[in-house]
Formats: sequence, structure tokens, C-alpha cells
Amino acid sequence: DNDPRAVPRVFVAFRFVALASTRPAALSAVHPGGSEPAPAARFDAMGKEKKEKKDKTPSKSKEDSDGGDGELRPVCAIAKPLADVGFHKKILKVVKKASKHKQVKRGVKEVVKALRKDTKGLCVIAGDISPIDVITHIPILCEEAGVPYIYVHSKEELGAAGQTKRPTSCMLVLPDAQKGGEKMSSDDASEFKDMYGKVVSKIKSLD
Repeated sequence: DNDPRAVPRVFVAFRFVALASTRPAALSAVHPGGSEPAPAARFDAMGKEKKEKKDKTPSKSKEDSDGGDGELRPVCAIAKPLADVGFHKKILKVVKKASKHKQVKRGVKEVVKALRKDTKGLCVIAGDISPIDVITHIPILCEEAGVPYIYVHSKEELGAAGQTKRPTSCMLVLPDAQKGGEKMSSDDASEFKDMYGKVVSKIKSLD
């Protein structure tokens, strides 16, 4: 009884018992019914879920970008000549300007009909169309009609430039206004003619 070391042993034993008695209550307060996993297990599970979500999110690759890094999205095998990034943007500017004044034919049916009537213009074809059978006859008709054509890498961007919300497989840009269409001002017409001429010249140089 007079041993001074007896007091620390009693104190340590009392503390151990107190901790053992309070721990289940604390855990039950955090996880009532014991249905949820322990914090460490839940942390591991959350970590696994986050990792899976991260893996499911597609990363933006160079092939899916046209932000000036010189890379284009994958296109079909017949997409030649194919515009590079810089030329792609210039072509879409011409399409956009022509579309505002209704100087375009949109879609395979309209383009084919115009080409068979020997309508002159610039044919822009989306290179990421699938199946490619939809557009395989377009270049042949263009060559027979003497119409220059060029492939771009995105049907979505071609549709947006053509003032439509739908992806577009091809467009025929007309050099002059159609009947009933809104004519460009003299300044706009001069600017469009210059842009159109440069694009056509560049396409011919790619042959």
C-alpha cells in the first residue's frame, strides 16, 4: 500500500476503462446502428469513388482540340484535301458570312441538287461524318461540275457556322446572293469576295 508506483498503475487502469466505456457511445453517435463503415473505411471508399469518376471523365487530347496546337480530330479516310487549323477557321468565317445573307446550300440533298444544276460555288465537307457513304459521292459531283471542295474536321462547327444548331455534313457556299436573299452592303460584299477568293485559291494550291 505504501508503494508510490501503485498510484500511477491505478490511474492508468482507470483511464483505460473510461476510454473503453466511452468509445462505443461516440461511435454509435456518429454511426447509429453501426450500419455505416468506420471513418477509415469510408475514406477509402470515397477515395475509390473519386478515382472512378475521374477516370470516367474524358480528358481533352490534342486530337480533340483545334485551339491552335496544330492538331485536328480524326477524320474519315477520304477526307482529302483536309484543311489545317488555321485554314479551317478561315473557311468557317466564309461560311458564316455567306450564311447570314443566305448564300449557302445546306445538307447532302440541297448540295447534290445544286451541283447537278451546275451551280458554282465552294463546297465544304465535314470529314468526321459516319458512315462515310453519306458523302462519298459529293467530291465526284464537285469535280464533274468544276466546283472546288475542301474537308473540315468538325460537322458541329460547320453547322454552327452555317447558322444551324444541327451538325451539317456539307455546304455549298455561293459567291453571289440568291433570289430573294438579303444582299450584302458594298463593303461587306467586297470583304466577302476577298475572303472567298483567297480560300478558293488556297484550295486549288492544295491539289
